[in-house]
Amino acid sequence: MGPRWSGTLLYVPLLYGLGWLLVRPLGGLAPGLRPDQVDLAGAVVALVLLLLTLPLRLRRVWGEPHPWRSLGVLAPLPAVLGAFGRGLLRALALLALVAVALLASGSARWIGPAGLDGGELLNALALLVGVGFAEELVFRGWLWGELQRQMPPGGALLLQAAVFALVHPWSQAGGLGAVGLLGGLLLLGLNLALVRRDDGGVLWGAVGLHGGLVGGWFALQAGLLELLPGAPPWLAGPGGTQPNPIGGLVGWIGLGGLLVLRRLR
Repeated sequence: MGPRWSGTLLYVPLLYGLGWLLVRPLGGLAPGLRPDQVDLAGAVVALVLLLLTLPLRLRRVWGEPHPWRSLGVLAPLPAVLGAFGRGLLRALALLALVAVALLASGSARWIGPAGLDGGELLNALALLVGVGFAEELVFRGWLWGELQRQMPPGGALLLQAAVFALVHPWSQAGGLGAVGLLGGLLLLGLNLALVRRDDGGVLWGAVGLHGGLVGGWFALQAGLLELLPGAPPWLAGPGGTQPNPIGGLVGWIGLGGLLVLRRLR
């Protein structure tokens, strides 16, 4: 039968809404929790619901007898490790490009590993695995697969990247910062999908690239690198004291460069 647009549009938002509703009582049971902590708990519950229901959806709607293989989660261990390692190296290369540009322009000061404590390192690793896996499972695993069953491959590639970009809070940057961040997210979404395609459908290369960027940038900001006052947003990225480098010029150059290198191979 295949997926329908109504199901594609509603599936994940309904799970997210259900997760949000299920954790509302936490505010009364634990008054000390901040609203953002309650929202995070709702996101975790929504992820659990996704993991429980996604195999059922793929079997019923896609007609896929091996859901986790189809999503690229299960694969031979050498393929998983190789893809993850390549994705992580790409992330480190992009972060190194940003860090060198900031240091060379005098917009940042290098502190090194001494500036990063154990808790911050654990947070960076949690972001690498948690955000990388969760978002890649949704966007490059489930969503891209649904779109490929409903439209031509090129359109599915572009649409998954556009949805990925639009659901992030890019508009909060305002003005040119919002435009820069939206463009950077679109470039990242294209790169992540093409990484999965180059890896033969294995999802873990995209997880390594995405999670490596999120966790690595957190580690840089948390102590490895000190952004100095007056660091230009076009270089460090929009976001004020918490900039996102993929929305800056260096981020665009790095992500655009990956696309160009892929076409030249």
